[in-house]
Amino acid sequence: MTPPAVKEAAMRHGLEILQPEKASSPDFCEAMRARNPDLLVVLAFGQILKRPLLQIPAWGALNIHASLLPKYRGAAPLQWAILNQEKVTGLTAMRMDEGVDTGPILQRKEVAIRPDETYGQLQDRLADLAGGFLVETLKALSEGRVEEEGQDHAVATVAPKIERDMGLIRWEEAAGRISALIRALDPWPGAFTTIKGRAVKVFSARMVDEDGPGTVPGRVMDVSDGGILLETGRGVLEIGVLQLQGKKRLPAREFIKGFSIPPGTVFGV
Repeated sequence: MTPPAVKEAAMRHGLEILQPEKASSPDFCEAMRARNPDLLVVLAFGQILKRPLLQIPAWGALNIHASLLPKYRGAAPLQWAILNQEKVTGLTAMRMDEGVDTGPILQRKEVAIRPDETYGQLQDRLADLAGGFLVETLKALSEGRVEEEGQDHAVATVAPKIERDMGLIRWEEAAGRISALIRALDPWPGAFTTIKGRAVKVFSARMVDEDGPGTVPGRVMDVSDGGILLETGRGVLEIGVLQLQGKKRLPAREFIKGFSIPPGTVFGV
């Protein structure tokens, strides 16, 4: 086992580290009361915190969530934003309660989703913004410039955990929908199909033609150094990276050196 980056940074700075198995356990709550914290800050933490812990800090508990709440509450907000072909997402600073991303909103920061952006790229971009956004929120709180806004639960949407079997590509769907699936599941768990009966994951999707009529969904139109052009149910899609099961990811130009994919090959059969 290796420590997470946050723990490594804390160790370098000589900060006290507590790692409870359950953050809301009586023992950890007692340890926190003994330290009398002003504020609890939660980032990318997988447990639901209970009232005995949340009520300890004088300023409560603050969470940075990777969506514009109340949209996309839950474990996978960025993946679902890409899957649903959203144009924008962002960061929300909220005061935590016992629900899943249901607490009052303190501040939001809107971020555009780039046309061919993957989940991994979007996550890295928001991670770079999150630290500064947290500091801005804490400063605004300390200066009394924050007006809490209760969430409208009637318009809330949920972003449940991503499962491996969600990655099956249905080539009869539109190019935009397939591109969104591939990008939302990159780097994990990866969208997949079959080529000549072999399981293959595909990455680096780019729409070439969004509205053209489909002919044979999954059929290869052309193969070039840039990637593999494929027909879909509507429009044309380019795939730039492929990965055979048990092998490493390769650019299309390298992949086809060891696995021939001539024009006319049909993916998904």
